[in-house]
Amino acid sequence: MNDMQHEFEQYDFFRSNRFVDDPYSYFDHLRKQGAVTREPHHGIFMVTGYEEALAVYNDPENFSSCMSTSGPMAGCPIPLEGHEKDDISELIEQYRDKTALSDQLPTMDPPVHNDHRSLLMRLITPLRLKQNEEFMWQLASQQIDTFLARGTCEFIGDFAGPFAVLVISDLLGVPEQDRREFREHLLRQEQERGGSLVGGVSEKEVEHLPLAWLYERFSSYIEDRRRNPRKDVLTGLAEATFPDGSLPTPLDVARIAANLFAAGQETTVRLLSYAFQQVAEHPDIQQRLRANRNLIPDFIEECLRHESPVKGDFRLAKRPTILGGVNIPAGTFLFIANGAANRDSRMFENPDEFQIDRANAKLHVAFGRGRHTCPGAPLARAETIVALNRFFDLTRDIRVSEEAHGPRDARRYGYLPTFILRGLTHLVLEFDPVSES
Repeated sequence: MNDMQHEFEQYDFFRSNRFVDDPYSYFDHLRKQGAVTREPHHGIFMVTGYEEALAVYNDPENFSSCMSTSGPMAGCPIPLEGHEKDDISELIEQYRDKTALSDQLPTMDPPVHNDHRSLLMRLITPLRLKQNEEFMWQLASQQIDTFLARGTCEFIGDFAGPFAVLVISDLLGVPEQDRREFREHLLRQEQERGGSLVGGVSEKEVEHLPLAWLYERFSSYIEDRRRNPRKDVLTGLAEATFPDGSLPTPLDVARIAANLFAAGQETTVRLLSYAFQQVAEHPDIQQRLRANRNLIPDFIEECLRHESPVKGDFRLAKRPTILGGVNIPAGTFLFIANGAANRDSRMFENPDEFQIDRANAKLHVAFGRGRHTCPGAPLARAETIVALNRFFDLTRDIRVSEEAHGPRDARRYGYLPTFILRGLTHLVLEFDPVSES
């Protein structure tokens, strides 16, 4: 074993910060061993191949999402030992309520997941998304105006974070008088957790997630609108039903809204920050986008492929199966490494290169795939399109601050210390303001 291979084996991807700055070298190391390989510290099967990732995402019969956001890192209450050759579907259901974040949509399996996702999609209608996008243009201009004259901003704190929180607040119909409280509370929670609301969690961290606060607020909204219906979005949430026509409890609706609220703004902030980092680091890309705004959607898809906001998701094997030629015992965890699958050379030619014109960039799995495709994906894309356009309208020559991040040949960036999310902690930009007149 050479020194580099020894280093990859020595450090625990899920517990060490060794690969926070550069997870891709670790993923490459794994992929050289095979598209599916078992890491030595927790016995987790790491899925780095594109086709193999799709196979898991599209097979809820064999792979449960019951602990998708935490895996075994928050503790596993399910007694899995001794069941390697069994079908543990009933065992999972027996202990599901004891698993971390079991009330969130990403951890649900069919048929419960089907009902709750259907409820969510009734809340995010095409009309509502269109109305929300109209709000985004106004909000983006207002947020940029708070720092435009300075010619500099800390992009995540000054724009991306507040923008994403207020956009999702509008989408879900949070009353205007409450939106500042939502923004301040959630951003404060994010800062306390080191830049992530729902990222890779430990058992201790689960207790401090902001979802309980969101559950309480949205439950009270739903209860009020059922008593006193109005012509607003919250009344629509309150009146939404499951596919069979039954009325969900206020808490059921609150959980759906809270999950969209927290996870939706998380992925958007990470996508926004990477897109603007690319624009600021590469003047040639910036000029192409400024000259041809029609390239922005393709640019965003390549951002999602090249630097996926979510590093991966966990699945638990429900029964013995074979994946990528590897035997997967029942009761073992798999980590679908989206960031690795999106750089699988069998699917994406020269995968480490950033190519705006990449023909198949849209086939990335940055937002997952199948039943658990991120429901906030259209929202994240729309917010990034609006943000880039408004910045281009109001500025010239967006640049990375050398004072904050060092010279071009020696940049210093910090990344979220979680095994789930991939994103910058700070991004200081400089620019030349322009007048719209």
